[in-house]
Amino acid sequence: MSENIEISENNIQLRSIASLSEYKFMIPEYQRGYRWEKTQAIQLLEDIRKFYQRKKKEAGEFYCLQPIVVKCIDESTKTYEVIDGQQRLTTIFIILKSLESARKLLYKSFSLYTIEYNSRKDSKEFLETLGQNSFDSDSYIDFYYMNEVFSSVTNWINTEEKAGKFDTADFLSTLLKSQINNNEDEANNVRIIWYEVKEKNATSVDIFTRLNIGKIPLSNSELIKALLLKKDNFGISVEMANLKQIQIATEWNQIEQKLQNDSFWYFVYSSRNQFSYENRIELIFDLMKEKKKEHELYYTFNKFNEQYECNGGDVELIWQDVKFYFQTLEEWFEDRDLYHYIGFLIEYGEDITALKEDCDKFDKEDFKKKIFERIKKRMKDCRNLDEITYHNVEKVRKVLLLFNICTVLETQKSDMRFPFNKFKQGNWDIEHVCSQTDKILTSVSEQKAWIKDMLEYFSDYTYAWEEEGNITANVAETVSQLFQDGQDISTLNTAIKKLKDFQSQEKINSEEFNDVFEYFQKKFNEGMMEDKDDMSNLALLDSETNRSYGNAFFPIKRKYIINNDKRGVFVPITTKNLFLKYYSKNVNNMLVWTNTDAADYIDAIKEKLSQFINEE
Repeated sequence: MSENIEISENNIQLRSIASLSEYKFMIPEYQRGYRWEKTQAIQLLEDIRKFYQRKKKEAGEFYCLQPIVVKCIDESTKTYEVIDGQQRLTTIFIILKSLESARKLLYKSFSLYTIEYNSRKDSKEFLETLGQNSFDSDSYIDFYYMNEVFSSVTNWINTEEKAGKFDTADFLSTLLKSQINNNEDEANNVRIIWYEVKEKNATSVDIFTRLNIGKIPLSNSELIKALLLKKDNFGISVEMANLKQIQIATEWNQIEQKLQNDSFWYFVYSSRNQFSYENRIELIFDLMKEKKKEHELYYTFNKFNEQYECNGGDVELIWQDVKFYFQTLEEWFEDRDLYHYIGFLIEYGEDITALKEDCDKFDKEDFKKKIFERIKKRMKDCRNLDEITYHNVEKVRKVLLLFNICTVLETQKSDMRFPFNKFKQGNWDIEHVCSQTDKILTSVSEQKAWIKDMLEYFSDYTYAWEEEGNITANVAETVSQLFQDGQDISTLNTAIKKLKDFQSQEKINSEEFNDVFEYFQKKFNEGMMEDKDDMSNLALLDSETNRSYGNAFFPIKRKYIINNDKRGVFVPITTKNLFLKYYSKNVNNMLVWTNTDAADYIDAIKEKLSQFINEE
């Protein structure tokens, strides 16, 4: 909500359609007219039918419509301004009008509410006389849509009823049933989230704008906040009620601020999460109530409302549960080992609630043992690293992420942490260390990109060669290690001149290009790797670098990774170590990636992950 809207003043309830009997709803001028299509109305009918036809329903289980946001105009006459939800409210009215004869017979005590669009003359009368042809439905576009939906709903009900697929009495019972055995909470009915705005500072237009710019619905967290901060939750003096509200609101904001810290947020939030959050505290609520993708939009709010009703509106008890849950996550975050291991598990879909249950059940050391067991289960399909290849993308990612985590944790005295926020916010590719390219650059665009990489790499050398300038240490190292005698230097100069010629040509001679490509390929050992798709030749690289230099040779990738690291761009520690050859036992040449380097690299991965991938 906008900052000037004090949510603590608002009233929020789950209400039956029956409770709206004799209400008068006014739709203000700033809202657009009725625009539901017949397909939307039929979908609503089918959803309600599926609900009433489901055989095993618990007492009090209901079908929930999205919120109706209202502001009271005159309480004595039950007159309300509808700020949001007028499309749903109007559609339910039209459905009840299409079933009017049966409704009046079965539910005599229910008087259908009225709806009036302030900017639409005769809208109230038009809705009340639907099906009687007393108005020209083409006089307003709203009337056209209302009439279309009414006709479609009526035809659908008649067709489905004749086919034995629709029962009017059961359907009306689901729409208008208000209680069972004098207990409204036990009824299996349709309910709306009734959100009544009461504060004086917020205008209806303010709230309407917030809800409709970008079509942002009321979130579960906003509804839960309104539920918890209602003044009548606190059966004490006004002053004490205000203090309780301020306390909960302050603690709420502290939790939200902590979650706004990306380091903390991306520790608890998996990049595989199917939900996105405008208010990050909503993740905590979803975790507490175990919301799944298949659940309806307001599942979490409904579960909190059930808890609220069951414990007699004891808000402090509910809020204590929220705080304890969050504090557990904070404790994990502060513990360096738990931060890394649980962060890995969360990223790979571990149930946080199950982790919390283990945490509550065991002491710290036994809990860590349980964490290790869970990681071993997650790594069960990665035990044989020699069989994992480039084509097993998810396995490779999992292995390399855990390899990075174990590497960071290796030095216990260090306070270094793996940055889950940078990892999860970035796009990471599985990259071949030694180029996958073996004379496959047939398109001009690929050839041009490769030529550009090579000329940029040798740019300092070319300048020195042509202008007698100074060669940078990086290229001087290349020239001294790979081009040792005068004949080599002469051939290098010729090859670079060819690259420059290719750069200015629209169409490159394939045979000439392949000769130059093969020359550099041999010099950089790029064609000597035995199994380029093996785990021993794979690393994590950010997608921007990878897609720019995917066909580049090892020293060129190495140069850009070093430059990125110098500029503060996040490079996973094991990727940096690999290109600096920290895993190679004997380093004869920093500019080529050999089979021996690859073997040492895979051995290092096996050693670091041994506690998780060895069956013993």
